[in-house]
Amino acid sequence: MVNPFLETFGEKTSSAQPTALVICGATGDLTQRKLIPALCNLAEDGYLPSQFVVIGAARRELSDKEFIAHLKEGVDKFSRRKISDEAWKKFAKNIFYHQLRFDHPDDYLALKVKLEELSDTRKADFNYLYYLATSPNFFGVIAENFDSAGLISSDQNSIHKTGIVVEKPFGHDLETAHDLNEKLRKHFAEKQIFRIDHYLGKETVQNILAFRFSNGIFEPLWNYRYIDHIQISVAETVGVGSRAEYFDATGVVRDIIQNHVLQVLSLLCIEPPVNLDADSIRDEKVKVLKSIRRFSAADVTRETVRAQYVSGFIDDKQVGSYLDEKGVPTGSHTETYAALALHIDNWRWSGVPIYVRTGKRLPKRITEITVYFKRPPEALFRDLGFQSMEQNVLAIQVQPKEGISLKMNSKPPGPKMRVQPVVMEFNYGHSFGVPSPEAYERLLLDAMRSDSTLFTRDDEIEESWDILDPILNVWENDNVPPLYRYDAGSWGPKEAATLLRKREHRWRRL
Repeated sequence: MVNPFLETFGEKTSSAQPTALVICGATGDLTQRKLIPALCNLAEDGYLPSQFVVIGAARRELSDKEFIAHLKEGVDKFSRRKISDEAWKKFAKNIFYHQLRFDHPDDYLALKVKLEELSDTRKADFNYLYYLATSPNFFGVIAENFDSAGLISSDQNSIHKTGIVVEKPFGHDLETAHDLNEKLRKHFAEKQIFRIDHYLGKETVQNILAFRFSNGIFEPLWNYRYIDHIQISVAETVGVGSRAEYFDATGVVRDIIQNHVLQVLSLLCIEPPVNLDADSIRDEKVKVLKSIRRFSAADVTRETVRAQYVSGFIDDKQVGSYLDEKGVPTGSHTETYAALALHIDNWRWSGVPIYVRTGKRLPKRITEITVYFKRPPEALFRDLGFQSMEQNVLAIQVQPKEGISLKMNSKPPGPKMRVQPVVMEFNYGHSFGVPSPEAYERLLLDAMRSDSTLFTRDDEIEESWDILDPILNVWENDNVPPLYRYDAGSWGPKEAATLLRKREHRWRRL
């Protein structure tokens, strides 16, 4: 059965052309946990092209059989549905391994020979899609060696169209992001570069466009006249786990807000695009990012909160502090929680604060967008004995429970005139009867189709860093505001509540 969640935007459901997917860094965690399970599920749903091969490329020396066995463990453990032995055997016939030491040009020449041999034996003119599941430190040298080996075609009408998918983190600040863009553009055209952010592949995030622009009742209200404020929360219950070295050099702003949160915000606040083409949507997203007010040093003190968790309880189990995590340097000042008040200086959003927060070791794993509408005049109900009516609230939950709810006021049964809030709720699983695919399924398929709608363009990346660099510079150089502490299992430091309270707002979950 074809999964209707992959039917979004109609014409984009056409089959991808024959593709050879080369995964650099293929022995790493991402390939086993996400990429291969996603490809297996695409195969089960009939979305992969009939001619399709995966070549795992990494520095380790492995046989095809060893590599396939390693991937099978990941599929058995991480696939969103059980893949039968028969289906796996059929899929595994398309998997190969190639030793690729990233700084050895001869290994790339040997890869070219392997790709040409596969093309001959399978009688298929493969498009080449390179997935860089590696540290960004290797992006430049890998791209250069692909080019030197003749594995890149800038002519998209050639027999072998080529594209490259790169994972985050994309830079550490504006300067490094710009340098990284320059390195990739030396060898690939911008339309060949797919900067992946798995949040953009989530069904509820994609649904923001459909929700806003296919419902006549909401778009007229989507502006400063009717919306009081917006909240975006990305909460995790986990600590840093085995990622301590990476996370301590990064922090939660670079890890989550620079990519996931600002991408969601830009989709939520865009003007109607001319059409649903990739650049039409991304042009509007860039306009939003350009309109976000940049922070002065004084703004950083007033409008940001940063904190680090100390020991506490998650699901009634005691957990240690961030500084107790294995691999975290003594006395680290890396933030595990951040809250920001953002302002979009354009006509539509003038005067509407947008509060974003994200943190680790919070009490619940949830990603949620909450839109608070302005209160109606209360003169009509003033004599009914209650102080104020609750605001209408639209909540879009991205994970773990995908859905949308709307809180409104209604009269409960009985002879007395009263008003109390009720909630209307839409749930993906109940409404469509099938589970949502993993984000990587949609994103991998779109990359094979050369559809960059759900990928981040170079100017989007640089605008997002331009927003956050002033904050990070003040935090790291001037050490203001101070690094607060919060108990693991709480919703963050009390100062984050104060950030909203001064405008008479409060977090949805506190």
